[in-house]
Amino acid sequence: MVETVSTMIPLGTRAPDFRLPDTQGNMVSLEDFQGKPALLVAFICNHCPFVKHIRKGLADLAREYHKKGVGIVGINANDVTHYPVDSPDKMADEKQQAGYPFPYLYDESQEVAKAYRAACTPDFFVFDKDRKLVYRGQMDDSRPGKDVPVTGENLREALDSTLDGKPLPPQSQKPSLGCNIKWKPGNEPDYFM
Repeated sequence: MVETVSTMIPLGTRAPDFRLPDTQGNMVSLEDFQGKPALLVAFICNHCPFVKHIRKGLADLAREYHKKGVGIVGINANDVTHYPVDSPDKMADEKQQAGYPFPYLYDESQEVAKAYRAACTPDFFVFDKDRKLVYRGQMDDSRPGKDVPVTGENLREALDSTLDGKPLPPQSQKPSLGCNIKWKPGNEPDYFM
């Protein structure tokens, strides 16, 4: 495990397009969230201790914000050849066990993760109704082994501000910290070089 922080791409960046299979093999695309007042894109995986630490809190937050009309999607871009625990069949088990109410997609080519400049798991991106980036970074200050509860404070603030049509204060932008995305050999993105 290599601890990695978010790349913190520029606010206002348009949500990169994607079309990826979910855990049932159905294709899910950015277009499927059209009309949603906000979109949360979460880069997660099955085995990362940082993701395991927040998984219940993420599932609870997702259920709460689904009721408010927010589109939510999880994406796993890890190299499953070297990390078979993150393979699509295991993703289906993880979705069920974690209680994720959102599509959990597999980015086999890792091109979507690169387009988002995702760096770690978990890594969160919140887009407004026009699909412009309003928040990128952490869910909250909780980390494995620290005595800080999982609250989703930063994501909640970002989502609430977006739903209210209000800008998020700059100090609210906090990078995530987690395991590095497991890039396929030779496929490491240039934003790390």
